[in-house]
This record gives sequence, C-alpha cells and structure tokens, in this order.
Amino acid sequence: MPAIQRSEFALALNQVANERGIDPKIVLETVENAIVAAYRKDHPDVELEEYSATLDPNSGEARIFHKGEDVTPPGFGRIAAQTAKQVILQKIREKEKEAIITDYKVRIGTIVNGMILRFAGPNIIVDIGKAEGIMPPQEQIANEKYFLNQKLAVYLKEIHEGPRGEEVVVSRADNGLLEGLLRREVPEVAQGSVEIKQIEREAGNRAKIAVASTQSGIDPVGSCVGQKGVRVQAIINEFNGIEKIDIIQWQEDPKEFITQALSPAKNLVVDIDEKEKTAHIRVPQEELSLAIGKDGQNVRLASKLSGYRIEIEGDETLVSERAQKEAKQKELEAVEEKASEKKEKAEAVEKPAEKPKAEPEAVSTESAEVTKAEKQPPEVVEEVSENQPMESENPDTDAKNE
Repeated sequence: MPAIQRSEFALALNQVANERGIDPKIVLETVENAIVAAYRKDHPDVELEEYSATLDPNSGEARIFHKGEDVTPPGFGRIAAQTAKQVILQKIREKEKEAIITDYKVRIGTIVNGMILRFAGPNIIVDIGKAEGIMPPQEQIANEKYFLNQKLAVYLKEIHEGPRGEEVVVSRADNGLLEGLLRREVPEVAQGSVEIKQIEREAGNRAKIAVASTQSGIDPVGSCVGQKGVRVQAIINEFNGIEKIDIIQWQEDPKEFITQALSPAKNLVVDIDEKEKTAHIRVPQEELSLAIGKDGQNVRLASKLSGYRIEIEGDETLVSERAQKEAKQKELEAVEEKASEKKEKAEAVEKPAEKPKAEPEAVSTESAEVTKAEKQPPEVVEEVSENQPMESENPDTDAKNE
C-alpha cells in the first residue's frame, strides 16, 4: 500500500491528537482498524479477525498482515486509501465525541453557562463548551421564552443514548439548577456553613427552599437573601423574574416548619396528626387565599416540603397580622387625636383672648397745645397782705404818679 504522505499524515495526527485532546495512540489504533476495513472492501471474503494492520508513525506507511504474514497487496492503492481516510475521519469524530462525553460525565449535577444554537423540533440545542447539550420539552420552563443566541445557565442532568449516540441532557426546570445557582451566588452555601435541606419547585412560578446553618452565629435565611435581597434577586433575574423564590429556615418541629413553609401567610394555628401524617391548618379568613396560593400552589409546595398532607381552612375568629396592625394604627390615631384636642382646650383656658389695640385718634394742633398746657405745672402766686402795697406791673406809670 502506498504510504500516506508524511506532511498530510503528521498534520492530521497533530491536529487530532494535540488540538482536540485525543491520545495519539487512539488515533493510530483507529487508523489501523480503518486500513483493515478498507482492505476488506476489496476482499469481502476475508475474516477481519484474522487480519491486522500496522502504521509507521514516522513515515505513515501502512502494512497488512494475516496471522503475522505481510499480505499487503501491490495494488492496494488510491481507492483503498480514500476509503481508509473516510473511515478514519468517522472514527476520529466518534473518539473525539467519546472523550468529550467522558469529560462531561464527571460534571453531571453541576451548572454551566450556555448559549442557544438552534431549535430541533421541540428540542433546544445548547452550546455548553466542547459539546452540544440537548434540552427536551420536559426540561424547559413552560412560560419562559427562548431565542437564538440567548445566553442562559443550564443544569447538566444526565447523558443518555440518542439517535446519534450519547447526548448530554441539560435542564432549566430541574431543582438542581436552583441549587447550583444558590451555590454560585451565596458563599456560605458553597463553603458549607449554610446547608440546603430541601428544594420544592414548580418551575417558572414558585419555589420554596429550606435552609439551615451548620455554624453558630450564621443566619441561613439572611445569608441566602443577602443585603437588601441582592443575592436572591440575582437568582430570580436568572429566570427573567418569572419565578418567585421563598427561602425559609429548616425546623425540626413540624408545626414550626409547616408554619414557615406556608409563608407569606401569617397567624396560623397548626394541629398535627402524626399517625395520619396530616396537618390541619386554621388561618384568618383574609389570609386564606394567601396561604393557599394561586391554583393551590403555595399549600401544594408546603406539603411537598414538609412531607405532610395539609388541610387548610379559614377561621373568622382569628385576626390576621395585617388586621392587628390596622387596629393598632387606628387606636394610636384616636389616642393622638384626643390628646391633640385636650391640648388645644388647655391652651385656650390658660391664654385669655387678647383685647384688640385701640387705634390712636387724630388730634388737631389746637387740642394738642391745650393738652400740653394742661399737663404743664401751675404757676405759684404769692399771697399779698392787705397792709402791704402791691407792686405795680408797670414801673413807668408808677414813676409819673410820684
């Protein structure tokens, strides 16, 4: 058989073995098997088990042996070489896919970032790095919209045998995606100081997650929610805001745990029947719809989370927390109003009404002068005795008389 040109052979070997991460020995073995297959095409009566081939990794020359004897035909030429090339490429693709699948097998149960490549009927094909993942309808979120080149996180669920061999199945609806996102967003969960006890989820609508602390001094719910809800909001954003997430604290006491699981409903009265594994719940009438949830979703998830069958009913004798707050607020407003009225009355008694100031009357100049004169002190007039002559007011007249 003519030797494959060294440049072509070396290039193919290096590209497959080095760039694609396949063992060179596997490549050589695949080529040898392909050469035997090509030989059989020209000799269909031979038994492949009795034949073998060798390939010189340096020169690329191939030889065929039958029970140790070189039987390479002199006419084993171009057609056989072309056939061998096609089989080689096919085998290499299979080996490459097998290596990738083996790599992803150890990553099952984790999340990866992917991008939607195309739609294959009801299935969605997602680029997950070295391989393509398939997301069947049951692993999609029913009310989530998907489009080409959309980037999204997916859960590596399993590897199963498909029409074209083994396939990596990815999911957006599995609880594992939610758990993986929590590990990614919450360091305490990744480090193990906060443990995820259980997750129950109706994908695309609502999820309930029970968490517990493995170290004293750590608030498991607060750690998952984050400051101002930033951590849990990042997870909600991953689902484009269509899925609500309730994070509750795990409790050993079933009464306490069921009360937590039925949040956001408050002021519940829980009676447990351990024998029947049933919880009878009474809630304030105005909290009943909140406890049951849309289409029974809230109570259904709480039942799965707690493991108890939950029977729930409204009780008009119970007062909801909201009603209590409203009643307290009204009482406070009434007290403040009474205090304000009392204060106003007290101020009215202590401060008599002020008399209006009289405006000054217009006074004429003459009246002003008279008034001024009246205010001046009277002149003192000395008394004159009868024997004493009075002094004349006009001294000139007195002199003439003399």
